[in-house]
Formats: sequence, structure tokens, C-alpha cells
Amino acid sequence: MRLRPAVVLSALAVTALALAGCSGDETPESTPSASGEATDLCSLALPSGAAAEAVTVEGEAGETPTIALDGELDITTPERVVVSEGDGEQLELGQNVDYALTVFDATTGEQLESVGYDDPILPEPLSTDSGAGQLFGCATVGSRIVATVPGSDSAAATVYVIDLLGNDTPTAARGDAEEPVDGQPTVELAESGEPTITLPDADAPTETEVTTLKTGDGDVVESGDFVLVQYAGVKWSDGSVFDSSWAAGAAAPMSTTGVVAGFQKALEGQTVGSQVLVTMPPADGYGEGEINDQDLTGETLTFVVDILAVQHVEATE
Repeated sequence: MRLRPAVVLSALAVTALALAGCSGDETPESTPSASGEATDLCSLALPSGAAAEAVTVEGEAGETPTIALDGELDITTPERVVVSEGDGEQLELGQNVDYALTVFDATTGEQLESVGYDDPILPEPLSTDSGAGQLFGCATVGSRIVATVPGSDSAAATVYVIDLLGNDTPTAARGDAEEPVDGQPTVELAESGEPTITLPDADAPTETEVTTLKTGDGDVVESGDFVLVQYAGVKWSDGSVFDSSWAAGAAAPMSTTGVVAGFQKALEGQTVGSQVLVTMPPADGYGEGEINDQDLTGETLTFVVDILAVQHVEATE
């Protein structure tokens, strides 16, 4: 069985690893604010260089490109150049970017993979620690980017052509609000959409409970799909937040079959744009056992999950 979305996700993951492993002193670091957080995407972008500038791209932005190489490329560090600037908005941290990506062999110019032109792929969240931040930088929507990535012991040097198609995927659920259910945890939303979860003064449920807080009008999430979500999770034992994409500064991509059972139950069958409240006992979370400070064993967990986008799995034998 071949899962086409995995090709896209792994391509960016491999790139991020290459950038992290091969970046030299010339790669700019993010500019910290007084609080220690990165302030913009411009400072994350890879530098330009002779290798990236030697790639000629043919075709219009938004259509599958071809490339011509000016001799053999000498790729020693990752480089990036914006070959055509779009007239859309400038990208910002925290946004979810729709894009198309074509990967070429840096020696032969042969196309290795092309995704996002005919069928939409999962938007890429922009954070300070992502390879996408280094590749996309603060370019404008509609731009076309060329990036050259050095080879390694396990992979050949590659040329990436990236088209930035849009940045309008929401960062929070926008579905219609449903009536609250008595006895369930209560949820208050900040202006950004970030939830605060208050647990009821009651015993933890013994079975997973899923409540739809907002109902979106997008595609239905099916088993095995890739989704882009915002989430916050609290422990039933003390109400403390133990994990949050909001705190991390960007939405999180994942497969419905790559998460714990309770989270999977919260995702599958829901529609894009929905916000879901799920409380799961340890059996559907991280296992039974004595609650401790080191992991989530024995904990009943409550999550609020915003489903922002889905990429359906295309499975073939």
C-alpha cells in the first residue's frame, strides 16, 4: 500500500533534517525578542548563494516546473533564492501555508517528485523550528522559491522548487458553535482561538467521551488521513496543561492512525472546521498504571482539538 501524503510530509521532514545538519555559520539565526522568542520569518530564511542562483526554472508559478542547470552545482551548504516574487501577503509566523513542491536531482536535473499542483496537500505551519521556515522565509504569496540542499551518505543533493499558493487556511476552528453538554469540561476561547479548559468537579469518565463544540462544513476526516490541527491537553488529575500546539506557536500535522486511540476517536468522522472536546481514560491514552511526574501513564486526559485541514490518503495496492 502506498500512501501518497507520506511522500509530501517526508520530503519536508528530510529537508528540515538536511538544513539542521548541514547549515553553516552563514545561515541566519532567528532574531529573539525580549522574551526570547523569534520575532519574524525573514531572519529564518536561508541565505542565497551561487548554487541556488545557477538554477534556471522554466514554467509559470503555480504550474509544475522544469529546471535547467548551469553546469554541475557545487552545493556545500543549503541555499535559497526567490526566483519570482508574488503579489500576495507576506508570510508570518503561525500561519498555515498552501504550497506546491517539485524535487529534482541536483546532478542530472531529473524530476524526483512533484506534489501540490494537481491535488491539494496539507498546508505547512510556519514555526521558528521548522524546515519550512528556512525554506519559505517571509516571502509573499504567489512567490516561487528555489532551494539547493547538499547530499548526504543516504541521499543525493537536491533542488527544490516551491510555489507559495496561499496563506488563508485558518489557525483556529471556524465552525458553527454547538450547545454545551452538561457535565462535560467547559471551554473558554481567547481572541486567537486558544482554549482554556476547566474540568468539572466529578470523577473521571471510564470511557472515552467525544463532544463536538463547533461543527465545520469541510471534508470529513477518514481513518488514515493526514490532518492539520490546533490542540491543547490537560490532565484530569490536576487540570494542568501538559501539551499545546498553541504554546508551540503553530498548528501540528499528524495522521489519524499515528496518535493514541482517544485522539483518533476525536478526529475520525469529524469535518474540517470543527472543534472537538475529548476526554480519554488511560486505556485510550498512554496506558494504565500509577500516575507520576515523568510521563502520562495512568492519566485521564482532556483535549480540545481544532481541525483546520485534511489531506485524504490515496491508497493503492
